[in-house]
Amino acid sequence: MAEESYTYLFGPVPSRRLGLSLGVDLVPSKTCSLDCVYCESGATTQLTVKRSSLVPKEAVMAEIDRYFDAHEAPDAVTFSGAGEPTLHSDIGEIARYIKARCPGVRVVLLTNGTLFDREDVRQDAAQMDLVIASFDAADKGVFKSLNRPHPSLSPETMAEGLVAFRHAFHGELWLEVFVVPGLNDNAAEVAGIAEVVRRIGPDRVQVNTLDRPGTESWVRAADKETLAAVTKALDSGEIIGAYRNRGGATTEDGAVASRIFEMVKRRPCTADDLTESLGITGELVAEALAELMAAGRIRGEDQARGIFYTSVMVKD
Repeated sequence: MAEESYTYLFGPVPSRRLGLSLGVDLVPSKTCSLDCVYCESGATTQLTVKRSSLVPKEAVMAEIDRYFDAHEAPDAVTFSGAGEPTLHSDIGEIARYIKARCPGVRVVLLTNGTLFDREDVRQDAAQMDLVIASFDAADKGVFKSLNRPHPSLSPETMAEGLVAFRHAFHGELWLEVFVVPGLNDNAAEVAGIAEVVRRIGPDRVQVNTLDRPGTESWVRAADKETLAAVTKALDSGEIIGAYRNRGGATTEDGAVASRIFEMVKRRPCTADDLTESLGITGELVAEALAELMAAGRIRGEDQARGIFYTSVMVKD
Protein backbone atom coordinates (compact mmCIF):
# COMPACT_ATOMS: atom_id res chain seq x y z
CA MET A 1 0.00 0.00 0.00
CA ALA A 2 1.23 3.47 -0.85
CA GLU A 3 2.43 5.66 2.00
CA GLU A 4 0.02 8.12 3.48
CA SER A 5 1.20 11.66 3.04
CA TYR A 6 -0.19 14.73 4.77
CA THR A 7 1.05 18.28 4.78
CA TYR A 8 -1.09 19.74 7.55
CA LEU A 9 -2.06 16.70 9.65
CA PHE A 10 0.30 14.68 11.83
CA GLY A 11 0.00 11.73 14.15
CA PRO A 12 -2.12 10.63 15.83
CA VAL A 13 0.31 11.22 18.68
CA PRO A 14 0.02 10.13 22.32
CA SER A 15 -0.83 13.13 24.46
CA ARG A 16 -0.30 13.12 28.21
CA ARG A 17 -3.52 15.08 28.55
CA LEU A 18 -5.75 14.23 25.60
CA GLY A 19 -5.26 10.57 24.78
CA LEU A 20 -4.68 9.78 21.11
CA SER A 21 -4.63 13.15 19.35
CA LEU A 22 -4.59 13.96 15.63
CA GLY A 23 -2.60 17.14 15.11
CA VAL A 24 -3.57 19.93 12.73
CA ASP A 25 -0.70 22.30 11.91
CA LEU A 26 -1.91 25.58 10.39
CA VAL A 27 1.30 27.58 10.71
CA PRO A 28 4.52 27.35 8.66
CA SER A 29 7.47 26.48 10.84
CA LYS A 30 8.39 28.46 12.84
CA THR A 31 5.88 31.30 12.84
CA CYS A 32 4.90 32.47 16.32
CA SER A 33 4.26 35.49 18.52
CA LEU A 34 6.81 34.18 21.05
CA ASP A 35 10.30 32.68 20.89
CA CYS A 36 10.26 30.69 24.13
CA VAL A 37 13.58 29.39 25.41
CA TYR A 38 12.04 25.98 26.13
CA CYS A 39 10.10 25.46 22.88
CA GLU A 40 10.45 21.92 21.53
CA SER A 41 9.88 23.17 17.97
CA GLY A 42 13.05 25.27 17.94
CA ALA A 43 13.73 28.96 17.50
CA THR A 44 11.09 31.23 15.99
CA THR A 45 12.07 32.39 12.52
CA GLN A 46 9.00 34.59 11.90
CA LEU A 47 8.09 36.55 15.03
CA THR A 48 4.71 38.14 14.35
CA VAL A 49 1.29 39.00 15.75
CA LYS A 50 -0.33 39.49 12.34
CA ARG A 51 -3.16 37.06 11.53
CA SER A 52 -3.57 35.76 7.97
CA SER A 53 -4.46 32.65 5.97
CA LEU A 54 -1.02 31.17 6.47
CA VAL A 55 -1.93 27.90 4.74
CA PRO A 56 -4.94 27.30 2.43
CA LYS A 57 -8.00 26.25 4.44
CA GLU A 58 -9.36 24.23 1.50
CA ALA A 59 -6.25 22.05 1.48
CA VAL A 60 -6.51 21.49 5.24
CA MET A 61 -10.17 20.49 4.95
CA ALA A 62 -9.35 18.10 2.09
CA GLU A 63 -6.77 16.35 4.26
CA ILE A 64 -9.28 16.13 7.12
CA ASP A 65 -11.76 14.45 4.76
CA ARG A 66 -9.12 12.02 3.50
CA TYR A 67 -8.02 11.10 7.01
CA PHE A 68 -11.50 10.43 8.39
CA ASP A 69 -12.49 8.49 5.28
CA ALA A 70 -9.70 6.00 6.04
CA HIS A 71 -9.31 5.93 9.84
CA GLU A 72 -11.20 5.55 13.08
CA ALA A 73 -11.71 8.77 14.97
CA PRO A 74 -9.00 9.66 17.52
CA ASP A 75 -9.78 10.93 21.02
CA ALA A 76 -9.13 14.50 19.93
CA VAL A 77 -8.25 16.70 16.98
CA THR A 78 -5.79 19.29 18.20
CA PHE A 79 -4.63 22.55 16.64
CA SER A 80 -0.93 22.57 17.47
CA GLY A 81 2.35 22.13 15.63
CA ALA A 82 5.35 24.34 14.97
CA GLY A 83 3.94 27.78 15.76
CA GLU A 84 0.96 29.67 17.21
CA PRO A 85 -2.32 28.33 15.72
CA THR A 86 -4.39 31.47 16.38
CA LEU A 87 -2.23 33.35 13.88
CA HIS A 88 -4.25 31.56 11.18
CA SER A 89 -7.26 33.74 10.47
CA ASP A 90 -9.47 30.79 9.38
CA ILE A 91 -8.95 28.58 12.41
CA GLY A 92 -12.53 29.06 13.65
CA GLU A 93 -13.98 28.01 10.31
CA ILE A 94 -11.73 24.95 10.16
CA ALA A 95 -12.77 23.98 13.69
CA ARG A 96 -16.43 24.12 12.70
CA TYR A 97 -15.67 21.98 9.64
CA ILE A 98 -14.02 19.30 11.80
CA LYS A 99 -17.03 19.19 14.11
CA ALA A 100 -19.41 18.81 11.18
CA ARG A 101 -17.20 16.17 9.55
CA CYS A 102 -16.72 14.06 12.68
CA PRO A 103 -19.31 14.86 15.38
CA GLY A 104 -18.30 13.77 18.85
CA VAL A 105 -14.56 14.22 18.40
CA ARG A 106 -13.12 16.68 20.87
CA VAL A 107 -11.65 19.74 19.12
CA VAL A 108 -8.75 21.22 21.07
CA LEU A 109 -6.63 24.34 20.75
CA LEU A 110 -3.10 24.48 22.17
CA THR A 111 -2.18 28.17 22.29
CA ASN A 112 0.40 30.43 23.88
CA GLY A 113 -2.47 32.73 24.89
CA THR A 114 -0.91 35.91 23.55
CA LEU A 115 -3.67 37.10 21.20
CA PHE A 116 -6.82 36.75 23.32
CA ASP A 117 -7.10 40.48 23.83
CA ARG A 118 -8.50 40.49 20.25
CA GLU A 119 -12.21 39.90 19.72
CA ASP A 120 -11.71 37.93 16.50
CA VAL A 121 -9.31 35.52 18.22
CA ARG A 122 -11.73 34.99 21.11
CA GLN A 123 -14.56 34.28 18.67
CA ASP A 124 -12.47 31.73 16.77
CA ALA A 125 -11.25 30.05 19.94
CA ALA A 126 -14.84 29.81 21.18
CA GLN A 127 -15.45 27.18 18.46
CA MET A 128 -13.28 24.71 20.41
CA ASP A 129 -14.35 22.20 23.02
CA LEU A 130 -11.15 22.69 25.00
CA VAL A 131 -8.59 25.49 24.98
CA ILE A 132 -5.24 24.94 26.68
CA ALA A 133 -3.44 28.27 27.02
CA SER A 134 -0.02 29.03 28.44
CA PHE A 135 0.88 31.65 31.04
CA ASP A 136 4.47 31.42 32.26
CA ALA A 137 5.34 34.87 33.57
CA ALA A 138 3.59 37.74 35.34
CA ASP A 139 6.61 40.05 35.46
CA LYS A 140 7.53 41.88 32.24
CA GLY A 141 11.23 41.18 32.69
CA VAL A 142 10.68 37.46 33.23
CA PHE A 143 8.27 37.39 30.28
CA LYS A 144 10.92 38.97 28.06
CA SER A 145 13.66 36.57 29.19
CA LEU A 146 11.61 33.38 29.16
CA ASN A 147 9.07 33.84 26.35
CA ARG A 148 11.00 36.38 24.24
CA PRO A 149 7.79 37.95 22.88
CA HIS A 150 6.90 40.15 19.95
CA PRO A 151 7.51 43.73 21.16
CA SER A 152 3.79 44.54 21.19
CA LEU A 153 2.97 41.90 23.80
CA SER A 154 2.87 42.08 27.60
CA PRO A 155 1.82 39.64 30.34
CA GLU A 156 -0.87 42.03 31.59
CA THR A 157 -2.51 42.27 28.16
CA MET A 158 -2.34 38.49 27.91
CA ALA A 159 -4.02 38.14 31.29
CA GLU A 160 -6.79 40.60 30.41
CA GLY A 161 -7.49 38.76 27.17
CA LEU A 162 -7.70 35.37 28.87
CA VAL A 163 -10.01 36.80 31.57
CA ALA A 164 -12.32 38.14 28.85
CA PHE A 165 -12.26 34.80 27.04
CA ARG A 166 -13.02 32.87 30.21
CA HIS A 167 -16.14 34.96 30.81
CA ALA A 168 -17.50 34.31 27.30
CA PHE A 169 -16.33 30.74 26.65
CA HIS A 170 -18.72 27.83 27.25
CA GLY A 171 -16.14 25.06 26.83
CA GLU A 172 -13.23 24.06 29.06
CA LEU A 173 -10.26 26.35 29.60
CA TRP A 174 -7.06 24.90 31.00
CA LEU A 175 -4.02 26.97 31.85
CA GLU A 176 -0.48 25.61 31.62
CA VAL A 177 2.47 27.09 33.50
CA PHE A 178 5.86 25.97 32.19
CA VAL A 179 8.55 26.13 34.87
CA VAL A 180 12.10 27.03 33.86
CA PRO A 181 14.52 26.97 36.83
CA GLY A 182 16.22 30.30 37.40
CA LEU A 183 13.58 32.28 35.54
CA ASN A 184 10.04 31.80 36.88
CA ASP A 185 10.45 29.49 39.87
CA ASN A 186 11.17 32.12 42.54
CA ALA A 187 8.55 32.94 45.17
CA ALA A 188 7.73 36.44 43.90
CA GLU A 189 7.15 35.31 40.32
CA VAL A 190 5.12 32.28 41.33
CA ALA A 191 2.94 34.51 43.52
CA GLY A 192 2.39 36.85 40.56
CA ILE A 193 1.39 33.94 38.33
CA ALA A 194 -0.94 32.64 41.02
CA GLU A 195 -2.74 35.98 41.18
CA VAL A 196 -3.28 35.96 37.41
CA VAL A 197 -4.54 32.38 37.58
CA ARG A 198 -7.12 33.42 40.19
CA ARG A 199 -8.27 36.27 37.94
CA ILE A 200 -8.69 33.98 34.94
CA GLY A 201 -10.39 31.16 36.83
CA PRO A 202 -9.53 28.25 34.48
CA ASP A 203 -11.09 24.83 34.86
CA ARG A 204 -7.68 23.25 35.38
CA VAL A 205 -4.15 24.50 36.02
CA GLN A 206 -1.27 22.32 34.88
CA VAL A 207 2.38 22.71 35.81
CA ASN A 208 4.87 21.50 33.23
CA THR A 209 8.63 21.46 32.72
CA LEU A 210 11.18 20.37 30.14
CA ASP A 211 10.77 16.86 28.72
CA ARG A 212 12.06 17.12 25.15
CA PRO A 213 15.05 19.25 24.09
CA GLY A 214 14.27 22.96 24.23
CA THR A 215 15.38 25.79 21.97
CA GLU A 216 18.20 26.82 24.30
CA SER A 217 20.59 24.13 25.49
CA TRP A 218 20.92 25.68 28.96
CA VAL A 219 17.25 25.15 29.80
CA ARG A 220 16.82 22.27 32.22
CA ALA A 221 13.90 20.53 33.83
CA ALA A 222 12.62 21.63 37.22
CA ASP A 223 12.99 19.04 39.97
CA LYS A 224 10.05 17.40 41.73
CA GLU A 225 10.35 19.63 44.78
CA THR A 226 10.16 22.80 42.69
CA LEU A 227 7.18 21.53 40.71
CA ALA A 228 5.42 20.56 43.93
CA ALA A 229 6.04 24.02 45.43
CA VAL A 230 4.71 25.80 42.34
CA THR A 231 1.69 23.52 42.21
CA LYS A 232 0.89 24.21 45.88
CA ALA A 233 1.17 27.96 45.32
CA LEU A 234 -1.31 27.76 42.45
CA ASP A 235 -3.85 26.07 44.75
CA SER A 236 -5.66 24.04 42.09
CA GLY A 237 -2.52 23.18 40.14
CA GLU A 238 -1.51 19.70 39.03
CA ILE A 239 1.76 18.36 37.71
CA ILE A 240 1.39 16.85 34.26
CA GLY A 241 2.32 13.17 34.46
CA ALA A 242 3.83 10.88 31.89
CA TYR A 243 1.45 9.62 29.24
CA ARG A 244 0.52 5.95 29.17
CA ASN A 245 -0.60 4.70 25.77
CA ARG A 246 -4.10 3.26 25.61
CA GLY A 247 -3.08 1.02 22.70
CA GLY A 248 -4.90 0.26 19.52
CA ALA A 249 -3.17 2.67 17.14
CA THR A 250 -2.01 1.06 13.92
CA THR A 251 -0.13 2.02 10.80
CA GLU A 252 0.67 0.46 7.48
CA ASP A 253 4.24 -0.86 7.31
CA GLY A 254 5.08 1.24 4.27
CA ALA A 255 4.10 4.46 6.03
CA VAL A 256 6.27 4.05 9.13
CA ALA A 257 9.22 6.18 8.00
CA SER A 258 6.93 8.84 6.54
CA ARG A 259 4.80 9.13 9.67
CA ILE A 260 7.83 9.16 11.93
CA PHE A 261 9.39 11.99 9.91
CA GLU A 262 6.17 14.03 10.04
CA MET A 263 6.06 13.63 13.83
CA VAL A 264 9.69 14.47 14.60
CA LYS A 265 9.53 17.41 12.18
CA ARG A 266 7.14 19.07 14.62
CA ARG A 267 8.43 17.83 17.99
CA PRO A 268 11.39 15.70 19.09
CA CYS A 269 10.48 12.11 20.05
CA THR A 270 12.27 9.11 21.49
CA ALA A 271 11.97 5.67 19.94
CA ASP A 272 9.64 4.72 22.82
CA ASP A 273 7.45 7.76 22.12
CA LEU A 274 7.17 6.69 18.49
CA THR A 275 6.44 3.07 19.37
CA GLU A 276 3.59 4.12 21.67
CA SER A 277 2.19 6.66 19.25
CA LEU A 278 2.16 4.44 16.18
CA GLY A 279 1.20 1.27 18.02
CA ILE A 280 3.89 -0.80 16.30
CA THR A 281 6.92 -2.79 17.36
CA GLY A 282 10.16 -1.23 18.48
CA GLU A 283 11.92 -3.16 15.73
CA LEU A 284 9.93 -1.41 12.99
CA VAL A 285 10.56 1.97 14.61
CA ALA A 286 14.27 1.23 14.88
CA GLU A 287 14.45 0.22 11.21
CA ALA A 288 12.66 3.39 10.12
CA LEU A 289 14.86 5.58 12.32
CA ALA A 290 17.99 3.96 10.87
CA GLU A 291 16.66 4.57 7.36
CA LEU A 292 15.93 8.23 8.08
CA MET A 293 19.30 8.72 9.81
CA ALA A 294 21.15 7.15 6.87
CA ALA A 295 19.31 9.48 4.50
CA GLY A 296 20.33 12.48 6.59
CA ARG A 297 16.70 13.45 7.22
CA ILE A 298 16.81 13.24 11.04
CA ARG A 299 19.36 13.51 13.83
CA GLY A 300 19.50 12.26 17.42
CA GLU A 301 20.23 14.21 20.59
CA ASP A 302 21.02 12.61 23.96
CA GLN A 303 18.81 13.79 26.82
CA ALA A 304 18.00 12.49 30.29
CA ARG A 305 15.03 10.46 29.01
CA GLY A 306 16.93 8.98 26.08
CA ILE A 307 17.80 9.88 22.49
CA PHE A 308 15.38 12.38 20.98
CA TYR A 309 15.04 12.40 17.20
CA THR A 310 14.24 15.53 15.24
CA SER A 311 14.26 16.49 11.57
CA VAL A 312 17.25 18.02 9.85
CA MET A 313 16.42 21.34 8.23
CA VAL A 314 17.66 21.40 4.66
CA LYS A 315 18.38 24.85 3.23
CA ASP A 316 17.68 25.55 -0.43
